[in-house]
Amino acid sequence: MGRLIKNHWARLIVLASATYQIAAAVEGYFWPKVLWDFMTKTLDPAVKPIPILQTINLVFGLILLAWEWPLNFIAGSSIHRSLEARLAFLPLSALSAALLYQGANAAIYQAIALAVYFWAYSEGEIICEKPWTLPKRGGARGGSRA
Repeated sequence: MGRLIKNHWARLIVLASATYQIAAAVEGYFWPKVLWDFMTKTLDPAVKPIPILQTINLVFGLILLAWEWPLNFIAGSSIHRSLEARLAFLPLSALSAALLYQGANAAIYQAIALAVYFWAYSEGEIICEKPWTLPKRGGARGGSRA
């Protein structure tokens, strides 16, 4: 059996959480609610009468889907291959999902994906230019740990 490629695993988790985040944002347009409204009502203006938080979650979910699938114009770019950019963007997306009542599960999934991406980053994994491929092994000198 081969080694676990953690960035592919995290990508699948993010794809699932982004889909959930989009669905939560759409549902939030019809039933606006902040997750933490039992503690304070100060965040209520973020969801009604103007759906700011829902729109932010919808945009973040679409960005994550486009980034992780990826779309043709993103595939192979430096932003697509950057684990560091993912480690910077996922906490923001998870925070916005955690504020919306319907997006709590998406926030949990994104936090798990963030931990897996950090694991991949700490082990020196790379994301290949062509999506869903494995890194090329080295030459006659032993190669990489792919």
